[in-house]
Amino acid sequence: MVSFYVCGLVFMPMAGALLSYGTGKKDKKARDYFVAGVTVLEFVLAVLLLFRYTSGSMTENMTKLSEICGMGLKFSVDGFRAVYVCIAAFMWMGTALFSVEYFGHYRNRNRYYLFQLITLGATEAIFLSADLYTTFVFFEIMSFASYVWVAQDERTQSLRAAGTYLAVAVIGGLVMLMGLFLLYHQAGTLEIDKLYEACRGKDVYAAALCMLVGFGAKAGMFPLHIWLPKAHPVAPAPASALLSGILTKTGIFGILVISCKIFLHNGIWGTFILMLGVLTMTAGAVLALFSIDFKRTLACSSVSQIGFILVGIGMQGLLGEENLLAVRGSFLHMVNHSLFKLVLFMTAGVIYMNLHKLDLNEIRGFGRKKPLLAFIYLMGALGIGGMPLWSGYISKTLLHESIVEYTEILAEHPGSAVFFSAGGMKAIEWAFLISGGLTVAYMTKLFVAVFVERNADAAVQERYDARKVYMNPLSAAVLTAASILFPVMGLFSGLTMDRLADLGQGFMGAAEAGGKVAYFSFGNLKGGATSILIGALLYVVVGRGWMLKRAEPEKDKAGSIYLNRWPKLLDLEDYLYRPILLLILPTVCGCICGILDKITNVTSKFMIITGGAAAGFLNTITDAMVVILRKTIYRDHTKKGELKEGNGLTYVLGSVINAICGLLNHTLWRGNPREIDYRHKLALEYWSRRETIYMITRSLSYGLLLFSVGLCATLIYLLVGTLK
Repeated sequence: MVSFYVCGLVFMPMAGALLSYGTGKKDKKARDYFVAGVTVLEFVLAVLLLFRYTSGSMTENMTKLSEICGMGLKFSVDGFRAVYVCIAAFMWMGTALFSVEYFGHYRNRNRYYLFQLITLGATEAIFLSADLYTTFVFFEIMSFASYVWVAQDERTQSLRAAGTYLAVAVIGGLVMLMGLFLLYHQAGTLEIDKLYEACRGKDVYAAALCMLVGFGAKAGMFPLHIWLPKAHPVAPAPASALLSGILTKTGIFGILVISCKIFLHNGIWGTFILMLGVLTMTAGAVLALFSIDFKRTLACSSVSQIGFILVGIGMQGLLGEENLLAVRGSFLHMVNHSLFKLVLFMTAGVIYMNLHKLDLNEIRGFGRKKPLLAFIYLMGALGIGGMPLWSGYISKTLLHESIVEYTEILAEHPGSAVFFSAGGMKAIEWAFLISGGLTVAYMTKLFVAVFVERNADAAVQERYDARKVYMNPLSAAVLTAASILFPVMGLFSGLTMDRLADLGQGFMGAAEAGGKVAYFSFGNLKGGATSILIGALLYVVVGRGWMLKRAEPEKDKAGSIYLNRWPKLLDLEDYLYRPILLLILPTVCGCICGILDKITNVTSKFMIITGGAAAGFLNTITDAMVVILRKTIYRDHTKKGELKEGNGLTYVLGSVINAICGLLNHTLWRGNPREIDYRHKLALEYWSRRETIYMITRSLSYGLLLFSVGLCATLIYLLVGTLK
């Protein structure tokens, strides 16, 4: 029976992708409804799977497709997996129905729908995977297929953001693969449910860190979050909803496997994840508050909300066997964030669909006199802001109470503190509350700008107010139905949120059933109210006092504009990662190769003089290295007349190496002249011509270089372990 559901949920959408492509060649409208029908059927299958699991009528919970991809593919079903398969299918169904209208005037829709359904199947496979090998296979399929979403409109900005997304995905995937090699070497298995016993008493921290890089990059964990603020503003709104709401959760799924299956109740690992969570939660919220682009604000918000989830995962490790609040809070906030971003990004899609703009100064006032759109956005904003009676309040309360619980434990038993004192945990609690306040502030900023304020141009505002039809009935029904979930889940938390938490907590190693939490007690309401008050203060001081520039009425009809106050130097991609990968790394590696080449030449000359027979062999190795580097990392794509100014550091380093070689030629090597091979001349010219070096850095092969470094490190690691 599990095999039936697996084939339906994983491979049916992939087969449907091919059929949709063929259908779209003949009838575009039929293709749109066919894709929507596939996603509706996917959701029905997911609900049936959840029903069979909860009813206890499922006699088996694992299946294996042998002889596929060498080791076979393994899938299993439990409460966590069944719930998230439903969440993913629901989100794909919602975005597919909304896409019928949204993509009405887009080009390359066939391509988009093809990769949308492929990504659906791969994502469902990740949540159903029973071993990390299966997870990795479909993780890579999902990453490459979803790349097309970001590059969909093929603008320069879109292609650059897509390149960033793909670079992070490839680098993260390769580092994760290295972690899987190390883990399999240590544990002898990659089956998720067997990892805890297999890893007990073994040093698997190196493997876990490598896997954390891969999963954390997809989740949007700081400092690997750089793709989210770049990809979301340029991707179509339905794709942004899925990237933020579901694809980031595949990364969280992997982090949960590491934290709850390998390092269950491990305080050291929990502390590490907690610190990453605090950084991610705070940094994302600050970025969102300073953003003046509607979708970029939501993208940075996703980074922050992932941080909240990571805080919960970290608290699970610190609390040990008493981690029920953290477990339930982490899972419920995953569910909440997925649904919040479905509604909020599709609200952004409605705005873009009508205006083709997202800058707050340009879309100001569009939502005035549009009560339905305002209601839809407000439901999502109140939910993600943690307002009592909305679902976000429930999950944030659980997370907050887990921090308070651990603080009280440390206060009562100071000797049990290993990494944090009660005062340190109090600081983390305030970081949590302030980040919640930042969430309230930036969601308020968006609401006021779009639905309350007037546009700078009175004529534009008049056109906005006159536009009564801004989405069709199908899109309106989808957004309204999704937005109503948040107050319903908040009001009836015992029937909805608690039951979901009961299903999901077993995967994280918690007890089978959880006790009742007084969500609306004075203490819990006090925490929510504190965040809301902080948010109101931050909005007044930062959102309106600092970011809103007052202009002279005769010079600016609006009297005020939103300013981007975020310093450009704090852009990690442009001012950290790109210089490292495109300049420093190839420069250092090139210097090393040049030095090794000269050392080999000296060795060759010495061995020729002494009659050594290995000189020819070493020389051949050098030639091979030069050829390989020129075919990969140093591939020359320049055309005549297109050389650009090179980098000074590269030129200086190349000149220093040439000077050293020249000195050696006139001292140690005097009297032993040997004609340098033509290929050596080419290698030397690459270091003496700074224009060409610039093009070398542009053509750096990230994956090959990092994989080679990682492979060498792994071989050394295994060799040292064997010698021990």
